[in-house]
Amino acid sequence: MRSPRVPQVSILRPGRPSILNPPPRQESPLYWPSILFVRRNFNGPSLDPLALCLRHRGGNGVPSRLAAWPGDFGCVFCNLIACIDFAIANGMSPDQAEAAGGLIHRGKHCFICLNAFPYTSGHVMVMPYAHLDRLAELPVEAAHELIDLAQLTERALRRLYNPHGFNFGINLGQAAGAGVAGHLHLHALPRWAGDTNFMTTIAETRILPEDLETTWKRMRQAFAEERG
Repeated sequence: MRSPRVPQVSILRPGRPSILNPPPRQESPLYWPSILFVRRNFNGPSLDPLALCLRHRGGNGVPSRLAAWPGDFGCVFCNLIACIDFAIANGMSPDQAEAAGGLIHRGKHCFICLNAFPYTSGHVMVMPYAHLDRLAELPVEAAHELIDLAQLTERALRRLYNPHGFNFGINLGQAAGAGVAGHLHLHALPRWAGDTNFMTTIAETRILPEDLETTWKRMRQAFAEERG
């Protein structure tokens, strides 16, 4: 009986092209980074960025640096804004509090924040302050601002990452895949050809070129520049 064939495994060395270390690409300086950050879902059957985001923030949307806030509205997004405002009211600088919460931009009716467990670098969410679960319930002004901020997000992401494309989407209801069904939110993220590989499929692992603190700083600046 012939023994089963054992696949050969190549040792990856810095600077040598391979499936995990291909040659640099001209169109995007961040597409094949030299330093990778790997995050895993250890507690679930599948990769669920939003569910992981909530676990990362303690399950109630409150980051550890803002845990002094004593309340709980029962919604991770409502809690996030409330704990940031509480920290500012109690002496923390707005930049520090908003960085801790991943808050990138505040509008009149809506805000933009980082997904704490992004599918790709630059994965953000745009949502209203109002705790609503349907687009049809949004006041006209809030609905218009939601799209205005989505356009602003696209311009900022294109400036920062020069991606091949984008995903913009809203899941309404748990059956549609909404991680937080009670508070509607629009996901926005840059995409590149080949940005999903065997690491995602087999190991339920995403590889990112930068940490969240770096992403927040770069996106905060990009949004400010786009607003003029």
